[in-house]
Amino acid sequence: TPTINKRGIVVGATVMVLTQIVMVAIMTMTPVHMGHHGHSLKAVGLVIGFHIGAMYLPSLLTGILVDKIGRKAMAIASGVTLLAAAVTAAVAPDDSMLVLIIALSLLGLGWNFGLISGTALILDSTNPTTRAKTQGSVDVLIALAGASGGALSGMVLAHSSYTTLALAGGILSLLLIPVVF
Repeated sequence: TPTINKRGIVVGATVMVLTQIVMVAIMTMTPVHMGHHGHSLKAVGLVIGFHIGAMYLPSLLTGILVDKIGRKAMAIASGVTLLAAAVTAAVAPDDSMLVLIIALSLLGLGWNFGLISGTALILDSTNPTTRAKTQGSVDVLIALAGASGGALSGMVLAHSSYTTLALAGGILSLLLIPVVF
């Protein structure tokens, strides 16, 4: 049986957990932010619709990129894309639908890059006899990270601003780069 690479599992899991925290934190507070600035429910739905599309539609292409240019390169691309999303969200004018659509689309795309590259890192680091148990354990961590990101983002928004929340997400996304190395 192939050996288990614990470092690869930790790196893959960390990539997935960090991308989940950043994505959920910014995504969950964007509708609240938009509501505070007079955007309609239809506008919120449009922004979140683009976000969800960017999370899932690129998956086939992302899988090919993960195989062609590498897991670590795509994990770094995740961090850079999430940073771009966070900065774009932070500087978005309160009334700009277009900038919020761009920010949330980048957020979804960065999450996609992180989820798929992290999953591939875990796949490469496990053998078939332990893979399902390992992935299941990582999935629990991802769910807890999402719940934590959502809860903490509400507290940040309540005590500070959407800009602060977005920039904090950007800083957190930069951690992906040293994690990979």
